[in-house]
Amino acid sequence: MPTQNTPHSYGAVSKTFHWLTALLILTLIPLGWFANQLPFETDAELTRKAWLFSLHKTMGVLAFFVALMRILWAVCQPKPALLHPERRMESFAAEMVHWLLYGALVIVPLSGWISHAAAAGFAPIWWPFGQGLPLVPKSTGLEHAASAVHWASTKLLILSVLLHIAGALKHHLIDRDATLRRMLPGTAAIPDVPQAPHSALPRTAAVVLWACAFGLAFLLNSGKDHAPAAAPALAEVSSDWQVDQGELTLSVTQFGSVVAGAFADWTAEITFDAGITTGTVGSVRAIISIPSLTLGSVTDQALGADFLDASSFPQAIFVADIVKVSDGYDAIGTLRIKDVTMPVTLPFALSLRGNQAEMRGDLTLNRRDFNIGQNIADEATLGFDVALKITLTATRQGAD
Repeated sequence: MPTQNTPHSYGAVSKTFHWLTALLILTLIPLGWFANQLPFETDAELTRKAWLFSLHKTMGVLAFFVALMRILWAVCQPKPALLHPERRMESFAAEMVHWLLYGALVIVPLSGWISHAAAAGFAPIWWPFGQGLPLVPKSTGLEHAASAVHWASTKLLILSVLLHIAGALKHHLIDRDATLRRMLPGTAAIPDVPQAPHSALPRTAAVVLWACAFGLAFLLNSGKDHAPAAAPALAEVSSDWQVDQGELTLSVTQFGSVVAGAFADWTAEITFDAGITTGTVGSVRAIISIPSLTLGSVTDQALGADFLDASSFPQAIFVADIVKVSDGYDAIGTLRIKDVTMPVTLPFALSLRGNQAEMRGDLTLNRRDFNIGQNIADEATLGFDVALKITLTATRQGAD
């Protein structure tokens, strides 16, 4: 069997690419569907779901590179002639489906990869080159947009595969010609069929169908609300020191990868006397809106009943005295999350410039202390520690 194509038959390389691609597609489609259906309430369920998604993503990356090599090989080779060029509608459908398949082989895995790269956390790709992609930022909006393209293009891929299989079976069982046999191993007896000119209509029709798929993806993405769970905005507070701006971020480790997020809505009522150099120098009462949390691809899980239970406990409250210590300040008090109140000490650094203050603090909590994710008991699946980082700038009120 020759390595390269001829005007009438496919070579060994083309056949290998064809059947490897078929194997990947027929594995990836049911694997992705099955992984989506699995629950993830318990430690074992989450581990199994993530393992299957990692397998799906890793095989998807492989499929992307196989597709690129297949397409590059195809453009360098003669395309064997259709065995029945006189059947114009059949020839049109066959070529259109081939163009649909070529597009799907690139768009489906690439859109899934972009969605993964834009997200934070859950089910890493099993390879040593990192989880990101050049020019792809961490963005929930981009993640959902790419995911919508992945969903819509997968449906077009499935349709194309079914039409491709139906056509091959029709040629083999009804026409009894060599269309399928010339893609099988070995050398099939191929009649001498003259090359027919290839029309641009099949490519145009494929482009139109892909435009429809992208339009469907746009509608799906625009019709979804990707904002955090709805919750009333926290009321502004009156304070001796008014917060001008600030961030409250957190990070957890899931399956060995750090997942970072932030609370978009929180308030802090602060008293502080810079003239006191020892002991208690002020106080703070902070309220955090739990539904305002975004945590990458696991936001919904984090806000669910087994974790922060945002619908039942929409606020966390931190109340503390500010105490001067040798290397900065400690906020010593209690933190209430859900229905659990724990003693907490938040060390922080403070920079004062007249009536302006800049504060930076770090705190590590154990999620189990607050009954968060008790069903995930394996730290390799979900780390126990939750790292919080608080930064803010504030202005003293009533100052001349």
